[in-house]
Parts: sequence; C-alpha cells; structure tokens
Amino acid sequence: MEKQKLHQKIYAKIEELPTLPAVIPKLLSLMDNPKSSAADVTDIISHDPALTAKLLKVANSAYYGFPAKISDLKHAVALLGFNLVKSLAISIGVIKNLPRGKQSAYFSASGLWLHSLVVATVMQDMGRRFYSRNDNHDYLFIIGLLHDLGKVVLDQFFPESFNEVLEKANAGEHVKLHQVEREVIGIDHCEVSAMLLTRWKFPPKIVQPIAGHHRQEVLAGDSQKDAVLLRIANVIAQEFGLGKDGNSRPNPLRPGDLEFIGAGEEDLLAIKTSLEEKQGDIEAFFAALG
Repeated sequence: MEKQKLHQKIYAKIEELPTLPAVIPKLLSLMDNPKSSAADVTDIISHDPALTAKLLKVANSAYYGFPAKISDLKHAVALLGFNLVKSLAISIGVIKNLPRGKQSAYFSASGLWLHSLVVATVMQDMGRRFYSRNDNHDYLFIIGLLHDLGKVVLDQFFPESFNEVLEKANAGEHVKLHQVEREVIGIDHCEVSAMLLTRWKFPPKIVQPIAGHHRQEVLAGDSQKDAVLLRIANVIAQEFGLGKDGNSRPNPLRPGDLEFIGAGEEDLLAIKTSLEEKQGDIEAFFAALG
C-alpha cells in the first residue's frame, strides 16, 4: 500500500477512537503558555470528576510517598507543582481513553503501559540530572509515558499484521521491531504515535521526540536531545524488565548516546540503581492507574 493511502487509512482508524476528555485540549493549550498558573490547571481539571479522582489516587500512591493524604487538587498542586500535575492529568486522560487490545506472548496494552511508566520515571530522573534546574522538564514524563502509544493503535486496528511483526521481530537475533513494522505494515509505531498526538493537538515538543526516538538524526535542537534521552530511557526500561513493549530482548545503546546528553557510565549506573529502588513505587503508581 502506498504511503499516502496508508496514512489515510490510519487517520480513518484514529477517528474511530473515543474523543479525548474535554479538559485535555485545554491543558495542552497551557503547556507553552508562560502566563498559565496553578489556578488555571486546578480549575480545568476540576471540571472532570473522574480524572480528578484518578489523579488524586495516583498522587496518594507510594510513588510520591507523601506522609499525609492529599485530599484535593489544590493540595496536589501545592505539593507536586502545577506543571507535574498538568503532565500527570494529560497522561492519565490519554491512557484511560485508549483500548486495552488483545494479549499475546510478546505484547499486551497493560504490559506496555507498565513499561512506559518505567520509561517516564527514568526520563524524569534524567531530566533532573542533565537539564538545567531552571527548566521545566515535567513534559518529559508525558514523552516517556506516551512514546509507544502507536503500538496500541497498530494492535487494535491491524492485529494480524502487528502480530506478524511481533513474531518476526522476536525470532531474529538482531532484528529491530520498528524496522519490521515498516517492512510488514509500511509504517512504524513512532510515526503512528506522532500522527495520533498531532491529531489530538499535542505540541511539537511532545510529538517530535516521540516521532524520532529511533532516528533522532532527523531532529534538531531540544527535540533531538529529548529523543536521545527517550531512547536511553527505553533501553534502561527494557533491561529492567518491568512490563513488556513487544521486544523480547533489550535494544543496545547506540554509540555516542550517553556522550550526546553529557552522561557517562557512572551516571548510567546511578540511574539504574535509583530505578531499582523505585520498583515498588512504580508498581503502586501503576495499580493506582488501574
């Protein structure tokens, strides 16, 4: 199938997905608005009681470890910061809106979201280590959590082809899933993720690193660094083994990736050690997503 017709078919399938909760586009509009405030975020989220309840459940999980119960949105924003609360609300709203799909030997939606939560956790950790403290890097959590959502779309709407991809990718020693996707389906999950996020009006700072994390050379500037960060976080999460993303074997780190973000082997070890210490908290967060 030629690329244009394939894109049209995928866009048609995307239209079959449920509409995002009304608060999500409003929260997205605040992402690059320097005048946005904690009050703006609280006011928008409060209009969705189900999302508010889920957000408070996550905020009260062991992942954040607050000694006293967080009772309302204002309390959550005061403790977590309005940028993180905004990122959490957007991520939770998207995940709860997507189909669960079918479970196979290599892939399940629940396994994918658990893996993606590990990636998001590592992304946040690396953001604190390798980005300026003055920068808001809470958006990295969204990138990590949503980077593979194209796989959910492929699994839902192209199940036979996607299952063929999984079998071929996991049969070969040095075969990469995204490359097999292009061979079998004609498009990879990175591009599908980008199509869906663009359709939902996510900003380029989220879309571009996700679109290019397997080929960051097509990107430039901050998006390129975020894409490399995402690729490293993905490898660390695959090695960690919590959840499953369709790969039975971890992808290797690309030569030069650590150097590109200003990291070394000692940093990598510290990140992995920190992740091991957070495993129980990550599982608690995932259970709260339920």
